[in-house]
Amino acid sequence: MIKRDLSIVVPCYNEAERLPINDYNNFLSKYNDILIVFVNDGSSDNTIQVLNSIKDDYPDQIHILNYEKNRGKANAVYGGFQEIIKNQDSEKIAYLDADLATSLDECLRLSNFINEDIKFVFASRILTLDNNIKRKWYRFFIGRIISTAISNTLRLTIYDTQCGCKIFHKEIADSIFKEPFISKWLFDVEIFFRAIRLFGRENIHKKVKEAPLKEWIDTPDSKVSPLYFFKLWKDLYDISRRYK
Repeated sequence: MIKRDLSIVVPCYNEAERLPINDYNNFLSKYNDILIVFVNDGSSDNTIQVLNSIKDDYPDQIHILNYEKNRGKANAVYGGFQEIIKNQDSEKIAYLDADLATSLDECLRLSNFINEDIKFVFASRILTLDNNIKRKWYRFFIGRIISTAISNTLRLTIYDTQCGCKIFHKEIADSIFKEPFISKWLFDVEIFFRAIRLFGRENIHKKVKEAPLKEWIDTPDSKVSPLYFFKLWKDLYDISRRYK
């Protein structure tokens, strides 16, 4: 079994036209000790063929899980983590959106914040003077409403809970991903509740770091239906009840 410093789970659903193949190839050619686990979540297009073409070029750095039926992002990420925890030797495990709105290089940079104290790092799309965060205004506006509600529910001061880049030390990955999630899309909130349960609310700031991204580019064709904005509140209520 190859020992890896970082393994990255990438959930994919109908990504054949959006997958930035060159970005994956360039990254894999630079870092041969990193594993990418693609989870094809019941795609109805040519996603699996595209993934296999990447694997053909980097057979030792790519692993593919292929689900015949769509299970939702939460279950795809969960399945990818279970694969790495059980069958790989990786110091850190991350998940990342397939469109690479957060780049692979950014994911790797953030993973370096993991140390003896910090066991969980999550990316934040907070706009600062020296970074490049490009979000559509309406997504930013809706995102701020959602993030504020989530932060109040968690009773933690977090700017961005929903950015699709999170990295875990292997010590805690097994605990955080021990069981499937309630929500298909709002599972990030469950991750924070599980982190609170694991570290304690009073100590979580010593173990978890919110790290601003240097670059994040909004991509078109979101997989989340606009109608989910209304169902989201029920999911948030159900999650809050479950974990409180």
